[in-house]
Amino acid sequence: MISEPELDGDTSYLITEVLTEEQAPRPPRPRRPWLWALGGAVVASAVWGGALYAYGQRTEPGPNLGGYRQVGEFCEKAQLKALSGILGKRGVDGSGPEMDDPAVYEASCSLTFGLPESGYSVSVGYTLHKVIDPGPEFAARAKYYGLAMPVEGVGEAAFFDGRGGEGGELRVLDGQVEITMSIYEQYSTDADGNPTERKDPIDLSGIEVPMSQDALALMAALKK
Repeated sequence: MISEPELDGDTSYLITEVLTEEQAPRPPRPRRPWLWALGGAVVASAVWGGALYAYGQRTEPGPNLGGYRQVGEFCEKAQLKALSGILGKRGVDGSGPEMDDPAVYEASCSLTFGLPESGYSVSVGYTLHKVIDPGPEFAARAKYYGLAMPVEGVGEAAFFDGRGGEGGELRVLDGQVEITMSIYEQYSTDADGNPTERKDPIDLSGIEVPMSQDALALMAALKK
């Protein structure tokens, strides 16, 4: 006869489970992938925003002015010694309006040579372009004002016109600078308002040579 184990005193089949208050630690909960993506986007946005701000604050260097600068008493810089040897003694000077702007600086001067009743007036202009490059427009403007004769050895480019033998106009480009120089005959009139005949008129053929010499001297003086 097969008896029940518990009746025979065999207790090996019993399993005792002990419950305690301490439990094994739970494994760390994995971070959601979208949180990592959001954090990366925030950091990237901050970096990009900082880069844009730094770029906006950066000051772009201006063009090379080649040593040219703003000057005081422009008429003193424009001595025009070569023209004085042709046109006669230098007379009264008159300073024109001066423009001083972050983009451009301009100065001008009017001078007289020879006798008041039969002399010559000369105007000189100086334009310093601080931002734009005047080069692409220079030849076009010279052509527009009727200056078709190129003059070598003066700045980067220069053009001249003799104005029918009664004067002359020279325009010079040197980097960011434009120099203009014009000569006009002065006339006196009679009681009826008609121009009187000039005594001992000066032959102005080849006047572009002393004008070019004076332009070179002025360019050098403007850099001092």
